[in-house]
Amino acid sequence: MTTQAHNARIDALMQGAVDLHVHSGPSLHPRKVDHFEVMREADVAGMRAVLLKDHYYPTMPIATLINKQLQLKTQCLGAIVLNNPVGGFNPSAVDYALKQGARVVWMATAHAKNHLDHEAKEADFKDKFPVNSKKTVQAVPATLIDETGRVRDEVKMILDLIAENDAVVSGGHHHISELFPFYEEAKARGVTRLFLNHPTYVNEGTFQDIAQLVSMGVAIEHSICMFIPSTFHMFDDSHLKAAIDAGGVDNTFFGSDLGQNNNPTPVEGFRAIMEVLIRLGYDDDAIRKMTAKNAAALVGL
Repeated sequence: MTTQAHNARIDALMQGAVDLHVHSGPSLHPRKVDHFEVMREADVAGMRAVLLKDHYYPTMPIATLINKQLQLKTQCLGAIVLNNPVGGFNPSAVDYALKQGARVVWMATAHAKNHLDHEAKEADFKDKFPVNSKKTVQAVPATLIDETGRVRDEVKMILDLIAENDAVVSGGHHHISELFPFYEEAKARGVTRLFLNHPTYVNEGTFQDIAQLVSMGVAIEHSICMFIPSTFHMFDDSHLKAAIDAGGVDNTFFGSDLGQNNNPTPVEGFRAIMEVLIRLGYDDDAIRKMTAKNAAALVGL
């Protein structure tokens, strides 16, 4: 295939792509692109939707303004992440976010006890995860389960709200041992839109864990930044192929997890992962599922 034909193939695959994991600015983490720039680039590329994720503030008001004022073909989606700045596992924050249009609720990420434990023990972990540009108060670590192994009552309340609003939930950066009871509880409370980001990174999941989560109805999102040249690159093609095999193409999708300084933009990241998937031998139908259709179905587009 000529370079021109190859680029045309990727151009075609970008039409309708969906990115549910964009870290644009403004943010306390240094960002390469802001929310407007990300959306405009996605629109030019022909993407269907982009979800804005910030670890410290809800993004649905920004998404509403972008959709109203910019009038792009690409839809902007909002979300909330349950770290300390919104009160942690705060049902009120989730209630208000969902009623203002948030499509995704993440459990704690940067303030999950599991994340903070990694940060304290591993020097290279700090090199990978962005550092706040300003000093903040010490984080209060969050766990999904209590000392008896039961899902916390406030988490149950949040899951009820998510089910009531037919929204999407991710287990965030909590340890895999917390995630199995969490997702079981979510299912028991009527949540049907379940996923987990980068399961083999900070969550410490195995390929066997991926297969088990998928059997429970949990979709798997892989972070593009971890498989292409970027400050987060850590996994090779064989790891990606094994992870996709563990979950299956129909249960796997990609989010860029990009927007940081010194990295590709989210659109550049999507084009790069399509290169990888082509190299691994996936046909266009499989690539479209993992870069568009599965994510769109998850959030109800």
